[in-house]
Amino acid sequence: MGMNWMKVRRLLKILHRDIGYLGVGLTVIFAVSGIAVNHIEDWNPNYVIEKKKVIIEDIPAQDEQKITDFVLEKLQINEKVQGWHKTSKENLRIFLDGQTIDVNLNSGAVNLETVTARPFLREFNFLHLNEPKKAWTWFSDLYAVSLLFLAISGMFLLKGSKGMIWRGTWMVSVGVLLPVLFLIYFS
Repeated sequence: MGMNWMKVRRLLKILHRDIGYLGVGLTVIFAVSGIAVNHIEDWNPNYVIEKKKVIIEDIPAQDEQKITDFVLEKLQINEKVQGWHKTSKENLRIFLDGQTIDVNLNSGAVNLETVTARPFLREFNFLHLNEPKKAWTWFSDLYAVSLLFLAISGMFLLKGSKGMIWRGTWMVSVGVLLPVLFLIYFS
């Protein structure tokens, strides 16, 4: 019996190490994305949104195409216009790639909003929130099962007072108790 347990522990150590190494990349992606998404009320984890206000004098009272050309010239923007429409009698909205320009035709007030993807973080969130679906769902499930294996196998790797007999039992108990206390407090 003692010899068999030693073989099991040795196999657990090997599997724990190798599965742990395989999961490093995914753990980093899910951890970084998790922190970003947890703070979605404080910031947009996928995009940087910049807003700028300016005044343009003497906007011509002509058709939307000429107004659009005039506004873009004044703002020194040379991008291709994707479209425009009047949001009201005195407001024109111009769409560019990654940019929206709202123009008040009466006052000349212009609001520019520029949206840029956050490098890496947007892709991490894309995976973490399972936007690809299909095969990624199975891959994520396999990763979750491997985390479950790492958690359970990790409890049996150390022997004695630093293992599950003493210290491990207390640490696992605290790890289970914390989410339970949060659930009780917030429900």
